[in-house]
Amino acid sequence: MKTIILAIISASILVVISPDNSESYNLTVEVENLRNSKGTVQITLYNKDGSIPDEQYKNHFKMGKASIINGKSQCTFSNLPKGNYAVNILHDENSNGKIDKGLILPKEGIGFSNYSSIGLTNRPNFKKASFELNQNKTIKVKVIYM
Repeated sequence: MKTIILAIISASILVVISPDNSESYNLTVEVENLRNSKGTVQITLYNKDGSIPDEQYKNHFKMGKASIINGKSQCTFSNLPKGNYAVNILHDENSNGKIDKGLILPKEGIGFSNYSSIGLTNRPNFKKASFELNQNKTIKVKVIYM
C-alpha cells in the first residue's frame, strides 16, 4: 500500500514540475522572387529584443539553410515555444554564411520579417520585425537587393 501511495505522489510531483510542452509550434518561412538560384537561403530566427541587427549572426536563436528552386525557398522551424520572434533572410549566393558587402551596402539579398524596404531611415530592429507565435504559422519575407 505504501508503495502505491509513494508512486502516486511521485507521479503527481513529476506532473507539477514537468515543463508544459504542449505549447510548441512550427514556423514556416517562405521566400520568393530571388534574383537567381545560386547558393542558398539562410534563414535566421531571433527571439530577444535588441538581438537585431546582427551582421555576424552571433545573437540568433536558430538558423536554417534552404536550397533555392525556381527563385523560391522555404524553411520550417519545428517545436518553437510560444513567444515573439523575428526573421532575417540572407540570399547567400556564394554559400559562405556571411553578408558580403560592397563599400557599405550588402551585395547579396537580405530581408526581415515585417519589412518591405530597408534604408538609413528604416533600419531593421527586433521590435519592428517581431511577431507573436502562438499557433503554427507561415510567413513570407521579402528579400531586398540594394
